[in-house]
Amino acid sequence: MAAINDVIVKPLITEKISADSEAFNRYGFVVSLKANKNQIKNAVEAFYDVKVVKIRTAVIPGKTKRTAKSHKKTSSYKKALVQLAAGQKIEFFKGI
Repeated sequence: MAAINDVIVKPLITEKISADSEAFNRYGFVVSLKANKNQIKNAVEAFYDVKVVKIRTAVIPGKTKRTAKSHKKTSSYKKALVQLAAGQKIEFFKGI
């Protein structure tokens, strides 16, 4: 099994995901491209001490950016939308 630091890269905080977390108790994370749903579930439950009900994942392909003389590609990443059990919550900015 992979370590928690190898599975979860960072929390994903956008306006859309913030609205989703208030309405449906879903939180977003950027995860490793090789991580599967079971690894993501175990990592979130161990790190944040919550009960995960459902996970949806999506691989976001890298985009091509044009520079002065060439084209460069940004990295692809995988995001996971994690739905928690009713009454549970994750505090990303605790103490700020």
